[in-house]
Order: sequence, then structure tokens, then C-alpha cells
Amino acid sequence: MKTIGLIGGMSWESSAEYYRLLNQLVRERLGGLHSARCILHSVDFAEIERLQVSGEWEQAGEVLAEAARGLAAAGADLLLICTNTMHKVAGQVRDAVPVPLLHLGDATAEAVRAAGLKTVGLLGTAFTMEQTFYRDRLAEHGLTVLIPEARERAEVHRIIYEELCLGVVEDGSRAAYRRVIDQLVADGAEGVVLGCTEIELLIGQEHSPVPVFPTTRLHAEAAVTAALSGT
Repeated sequence: MKTIGLIGGMSWESSAEYYRLLNQLVRERLGGLHSARCILHSVDFAEIERLQVSGEWEQAGEVLAEAARGLAAAGADLLLICTNTMHKVAGQVRDAVPVPLLHLGDATAEAVRAAGLKTVGLLGTAFTMEQTFYRDRLAEHGLTVLIPEARERAEVHRIIYEELCLGVVEDGSRAAYRRVIDQLVADGAEGVVLGCTEIELLIGQEHSPVPVFPTTRLHAEAAVTAALSGT
């Protein structure tokens, strides 16, 4: 079994979900008492969030690149950035290490295509929804990506940072997300990408009239498949 390196802490709520899923998936595939071989570098999210807001992406990328170098030196065979938003600096992280980086957007797009869908709605932080780094990655796989209108994007973003990243899960916020999903479907979305690792704490398939694509689980599944290749 290969060792999975996790760049986490953004937020630690979702990193805990990554850890749970990786171990659960390995046990499901290998049985018995098997669990995932993994190494976690958990950053201080307050530092990263400050750099996000101020637009200092290169500096934020160096923080993650340094974490990646440490994980590779510690024996990681492959790396995950455990957040959608920070895939904006995925290239910077990938170039810093000699081991492969599994891109979350690729794992998600492959699942969408396997489901036979071409048009998806995207929920995530404002950075993920409004900037092109993530939408373009999905588009490279032949997908059309829809995003909510500005007021809805602001509410989706607020709930992530002010509630979900703090472990707060509110029924009212779930209802707000369901309204946004319904509008995306009305606009033509055949499925919805839960493009922020914390959203899976709030929204499941039962809350959407179309297929949802939980990026944390999809990323973890891809990592376990890679880690067990040849096992």
C-alpha cells in the first residue's frame, strides 16, 4: 500500500472527513483491520484565509508547497490538497515535489463523465465559483459549468466560512443551499458539484433532485485506488 500525503487544515473539519473516508475505503476494499497509510500536514487555516482574502495566492501556494515537500520527505508516495479552493495553487504545489499530486478537479470530472452528464452546477467558495482555475479544469474534461447568481454565491460562501468551517450545520442553511440547487437545475444543470469539502457536511444526495458529486469522497476514492494499485 502506498502512503498518501494530505495537505489539510483548510478547514480541519473537512480534513477529518478525508481521514475518515480514506480509512473506511481501505477497510472496505481490503477487509479486516486494514487502514490507510497516510501522513497529514495540517496548516493554520487563519493564515491561509488571510492570504486568500488579500489575494496573496503565490505566498499561500508556498505555504502548501512547503507542506508538500515535508510530506514527500516523510515518505508520502502521492499527495492530496484537501480543499477545492486551494487547487488554485495546485501547479505550484505539484512543481515543488517529485511525487504525483492527485487533482481533485480531475477526480470529480471523471465521476461526472462516468455518470453520462455534461452540464453541472458548481457550489463552493466565492473563489472557486467565480475564478476560472476550477471551472476551467472541469471544462478541460468536456463539461459545461454553471454557477449561481451573485447574491446566491455570496450566501453560499458565507455559510462555508461562517458556519461549516466552524463545524456549525444549520437547517436554515441547508434550505438555502437547496434553493440554490433548485435554481441551478432550472438553469439546466444535470448534476451539482459540491465543490467545497465542507459542503458535504450539509448537503447529501437526498437534498437534490439531480445527482450530486461529493468532491471529498471522490478525491478520497481516487487516492485509495492509486494507493492500492498493485496491491
